[in-house]
Amino acid sequence: MLSLPKMISRILLAGMLATAVARAEIKVGDRSPDLHAVGLEGTVPATTGQVVWVDFWASWCAPCKASFPVYAKLNEELRSRGLSLIAVNVDEKAADYTAFLKREKPSFATPRDAAQKVVAAFKPPSMPTTYLVDRKGVVRYIHSGFHGADTDKELRAELAILLEEKP
Repeated sequence: MLSLPKMISRILLAGMLATAVARAEIKVGDRSPDLHAVGLEGTVPATTGQVVWVDFWASWCAPCKASFPVYAKLNEELRSRGLSLIAVNVDEKAADYTAFLKREKPSFATPRDAAQKVVAAFKPPSMPTTYLVDRKGVVRYIHSGFHGADTDKELRAELAILLEEKP
């Protein structure tokens, strides 16, 4: 028999999961959820007036690991033009997240979504998934997975368009 606190926790979790399942995933043309309002662990940089790149990743994801050097290079090249890269971690265990960051040492923001609120809002179809959000807060492009040079080329072209647009 479950204790009352465990039973309450499971009921709350079931309710959150049901709510998340009932909501549709974020699509091109939708407004991006406010990443500052969802209680991410870690630093979330300013996004007002920025082109925001939201990437979902996990420590167990091999394509995520392969993507980090490419993303770091793009971030370094484009942040002075108004790019804000936020790589949201979805690991359940903080230790997995911390170990990955210690190994990879990313040069961009990597907050952790311990409560899975951002994941529930976006519903990324795979790891990694990237959402490019324009300066008005509208999702303009979505990339599922990481495919090396092909993804790099696509991201560069799309980011160039978004960064040229006026706020």
